[in-house]
Amino acid sequence: MIKFRAAFALAGAVLLSACGLNSVPTAEENAKARWADVQTNYQRRADLIPNLVATVKGAAGSEGKILNDVVSARAQATQIQVSGDDLTDPAKVSAFNRAQNGLSLSLQRLQEAYPQLQSQGNFKTLMDQLEGTENRIAISIRDYNTAVQAYNTRIRTFPDAVGAKIFYGSKPMTPFQAQAGADKAPTVDFGNGS
Repeated sequence: MIKFRAAFALAGAVLLSACGLNSVPTAEENAKARWADVQTNYQRRADLIPNLVATVKGAAGSEGKILNDVVSARAQATQIQVSGDDLTDPAKVSAFNRAQNGLSLSLQRLQEAYPQLQSQGNFKTLMDQLEGTENRIAISIRDYNTAVQAYNTRIRTFPDAVGAKIFYGSKPMTPFQAQAGADKAPTVDFGNGS
């Protein structure tokens, strides 16, 4: 009888270990960590913008509208926060994405509006840092989406799906997606009729 109980306990442990008891939360935490990387890189970009704006103001004080647009877009982008617990809500992830895309467009307009600033060292350094940050953002989004794909696959496939549903009540996470029309270059209009 003791051997039967030991064998039953061992079989139960093997079955539970195959049900995602450890792999589901590990995959979830990995996806949340990749989301934190996305947020860190967006914050880095937001932190660089005040220096960029100060540099542009020093060189061209009369072109206030584009600067105001950048400052407003930065404020809007930093107001929308998505925590790891919000990653299952497509609306929150989409709102975050829209705000960040608005800031990207404002920065592009700023760079195109001030071609004479390209030769200034501070402006060039800041724009290079922003470009590098944009690359970091793209990589962190790719890594996040890979982690979300792994997590979503894990919670939907046997045997991990059993543990994911019974023990954790796991829900699929929302991948970061490009906004509609992101495949087309934006039209830049500085309001000067050209």
